[in-house]
Formats: sequence, C-alpha cells, structure tokens
Amino acid sequence: MKYRPAIGSTTRARELRANMTDAERAMWRSLRESFSTARFRRQVPIRSFVADFASHRVQIVIEIDGGQHTQESDRHRTSLIEAEGYQVLRFWNNDVLGNPDGVHSVLAAALLDRHPHPTLPHQGGGKK
Repeated sequence: MKYRPAIGSTTRARELRANMTDAERAMWRSLRESFSTARFRRQVPIRSFVADFASHRVQIVIEIDGGQHTQESDRHRTSLIEAEGYQVLRFWNNDVLGNPDGVHSVLAAALLDRHPHPTLPHQGGGKK
C-alpha cells in the first residue's frame, strides 16, 4: 500500500531545498548533468521522511549522509522507503565531494540494474 507524505513534510522539504549542503549541491549538479533521463527530484517527501533525492521513474532514492548517520539509525528509514518500492543508495558527504567519479560509477550501475533495457527509438521499417 502506498502512503501519503506526513503532514508538514512538504514545508520541511522546501526548507531543505533552500538550505542544501555542499555535498547535496554537488550531487544535484551531477544528477542533472549525467542522469537527467532518470528525472531525479530533490528533498522528496516519502512517508514520514524527506529523501535527499528520488527518482519516481526508476524508483531510486539517494541519501547523502554526514557524521550523524549510522547504519543502525537509518535501518528503519531505509526499510520503510524500500517498502514503497525504491532502492536506497547512501553516500557519505566526503565521498560525494572527494570521489565524485566513484559515486557516479555506483549510481550508473544502480540505474542500469533498475532499467537494464532502455527503450530504443522506433526504427521504422514496416512493410515495403
């Protein structure tokens, strides 16, 4: 069952969009430049959470984590987002800023796994 975002989450998402971290800005630039067809959105309310980036088209959520995040503290959040049908990818701030090529490679592989056979344009050729 799909859930609606929590009351007030849209307002919170707008605040977060206006105050993005350096790592979030770098990721947003990369998503727009390299993965535009996935149509990522930033600060997206999903259930009672606000995901840093989400593509409804390919069902991927990207979280950019700082030092306050731990695998244990994010486990519940991740499981609820995955229950909505999304794959959750987590990157540390320092990886986004210090290793953008590595982050790009991981994201490209995840997108290929989610959509391994992109739709090719129709080549025509019908009956002659």
